[in-house]
Amino acid sequence: MTSRARRRRALQTASALLAFPYNDCLVRLWLQFPYCAITDCVWCFQTLSPATCLGRSAPGPPIDVEGDKPFHNTMLGCSLCQWLKDKRGSPSIVLVVVSGAFLVDCMLFTVVGPIVPAFLYESEFKNRNTSVKFHQSSNSSSDATYDSISNISLFNKSSEVPYQGQIGNRTHPTPPQRNCYTENNYFNDQNTRVGLLLAMKAILQLITNPIVGKIADKVGYDTPLFCGFVVMFISTLMFAFAESYLLLIIARGIQGIGSSFTVVSGMGMVAQVFPDDVERGKAMGISMGSNAFGIVVGPPFGSLMYDYVGKSSPFLVIAAIAALDGALQICFLKPLKFSPVSIPPTPYRKLLVDPYIMIAAVALFLANLTYGMLDTTLPIRMMEHMCAPSYQLGLAFLPCMITFFFSLITLSRITQKLGRWVFIILGTFIEGISTMLMPLAQDIYGLIGPSALLGIGFGFMEITIMPTMALLVDLRHTPNYSGVYAIADIALSLGYAVGK
Repeated sequence: MTSRARRRRALQTASALLAFPYNDCLVRLWLQFPYCAITDCVWCFQTLSPATCLGRSAPGPPIDVEGDKPFHNTMLGCSLCQWLKDKRGSPSIVLVVVSGAFLVDCMLFTVVGPIVPAFLYESEFKNRNTSVKFHQSSNSSSDATYDSISNISLFNKSSEVPYQGQIGNRTHPTPPQRNCYTENNYFNDQNTRVGLLLAMKAILQLITNPIVGKIADKVGYDTPLFCGFVVMFISTLMFAFAESYLLLIIARGIQGIGSSFTVVSGMGMVAQVFPDDVERGKAMGISMGSNAFGIVVGPPFGSLMYDYVGKSSPFLVIAAIAALDGALQICFLKPLKFSPVSIPPTPYRKLLVDPYIMIAAVALFLANLTYGMLDTTLPIRMMEHMCAPSYQLGLAFLPCMITFFFSLITLSRITQKLGRWVFIILGTFIEGISTMLMPLAQDIYGLIGPSALLGIGFGFMEITIMPTMALLVDLRHTPNYSGVYAIADIALSLGYAVGK
């Protein structure tokens, strides 16, 4: 008995003992890995025709397991291939894949905000070979005598404090109660640097959105979504290993291009596979819920990982999640096969003069204008006036993101019954009130209430505006969604860029 025959018999015995189906695909996986099994199965995943996947032989030179003679091996017995083929393109799988892409996009979007100010601050003083000075407050005396002066350095996470003391009748300082940054001139300059870096994503996204909309009209939604994954993965790795301000700017710009591909194609794909308005509203609530979850997790995850592990760690975790979502796209979507939409798209000019679409776009602009402004100024204000450590810079956004998340996952059905326009108006008022309360906070605890209100306002607006724009296209234009969601993402990006 040849070695191939012995291995085949061993596979049959294991199949009987472990009760998993024995078929030709498993034989090929066992005998011909990696060439034949991978080419057969991936080729089967990429083919939707039943005649091709189930009735015809797979490409490549199949080898007979008993001898070394070619034979025709069909994929009929491959239960794994059949299951993947049945699930491929189903609405539930599409929703999972798109939600995963949105999760990666939003985590990378929000994780940068609390990291960048502290990282630039540390890098600046490391390059100057000076230390960061803190302002010490005290109200009691100490008997200790100190005759050495040392400094606090954020970069090496040391905790040495400058003391001045005298012997005898000399006064002595007290142990510090809290540490405050005193480089005010640096903070004034850093507002512009941080704002420009964070706004670079929105600027590039603003430019590429119309282009992505046109590409999606030509080739379908699958390929642009996969391109978004590739670009986002590259951007994440650049963030992980960038050590200069210029590289961070480039990584942020690349992120904006990837985000444009992801958002426009993802929202268009969800709107296409859920044609019913009620089901579409629920599906968009789920996809926006993954958005919200990424926004909830991003700031505290980034600030905690940066403070306790290092700058690269949060970005490497996000890159791993992105790789998993890319594998799902390869298995269940058609990223290498163009499938343009059959309905001719409505021109951008006609969409832009539609008053209802423009009202919805302006509402999205105002919502992101507020968030863009706070994302830049709030961490710097906390460092300068609240003496907040780096891990608190992301926790300040946590109440906002939690209420935003719960608003998205609970309001999808209520908005359909009470009217979406009611929630859009309420969201605008709540957002304005919460923004006016923000400057009154004196510490991180004072930010909890305004931040939570801000999340409710965001949730009211986003859960209603996105499905409303798809419904407007269905009722007033041709049901091709790439154009209208390109306009929606332009409004979001413009608000974020202006806010920065």
